[in-house]
Amino acid sequence: MLNLNDILNISTALLIAWSCSLLGVFLVLRKMVMVGDAISHSVLPGVVMAFLVGSYSSSSFILIGAAVFGVLTTIIIDFLYRKLKLQEDASIGLTFTWLFALGVILITVFADGNSHIDKDCVLFGELGLTFLDKIIIGGRLWGTKSMMLLLPLLLIVVVFVFKGFKGFQIHAFQAEYAQTKGISTGFWHYALMTLVSLVTVLSFESVGAILVVGFLVVPPATAYLLTKNLRNMLLLSLVISTFDVLVGYFTALHFDLAISPTIITVSGLVIFLTIVVQITNSRFKTVV
Repeated sequence: MLNLNDILNISTALLIAWSCSLLGVFLVLRKMVMVGDAISHSVLPGVVMAFLVGSYSSSSFILIGAAVFGVLTTIIIDFLYRKLKLQEDASIGLTFTWLFALGVILITVFADGNSHIDKDCVLFGELGLTFLDKIIIGGRLWGTKSMMLLLPLLLIVVVFVFKGFKGFQIHAFQAEYAQTKGISTGFWHYALMTLVSLVTVLSFESVGAILVVGFLVVPPATAYLLTKNLRNMLLLSLVISTFDVLVGYFTALHFDLAISPTIITVSGLVIFLTIVVQITNSRFKTVV
């Protein structure tokens, strides 16, 4: 039987999964998945610096630090790739490994041992403990600290995606064509990177910087295998990420496993089965 703590943990996981899966669709379509991976690591120095300037409880400092370093990451990658003609994968690898290493050093020197921010929290997170930060107002439970940060962010992502659907669509499918017609896609590019940065940093405590990449990549990639219609892809990505969270969470509880890695493992199994079914259907059609 589910208890209140499980409901709070699952709600937190779903908020993260939905935000990541919506944004991840555009990363997959733009072949920018590794940029999302880079951002999930390279925002770390911004988080630590924000923590040192303000405090962990000040979400505005954290958001600003994440956004600045998220956008800075894309600027550095673009500079290395377009200006210095370094290979794109090398540009991405160079940027995020250097910034992430810098962030780990900053944590070790200035913040290690603090109960709110440490290397284990940033790298792995602990979804099963998010229920501990309950917010109770007037004797009523309103959720957890993570949920109060993630819910408004999800609403921002949803509004941005659906209100700016045409802009993101052009950026995803026709960026080069738009540029030849003098239509700037830079705004949508950096808007996407900023949103990815914010979602990543607010996911640190619950799933960690590494595991959030699974939500950014796997459900959208699975949806991409099933449809090429953008609207359907967005909806499918939400459905698949929801399935991954629920099955992964209950599997982790049943077998007493780490929750976040189990969810991502289930997500990987789902896309593997999708690939197997597609290959099987393709061979069957060929035989028929």
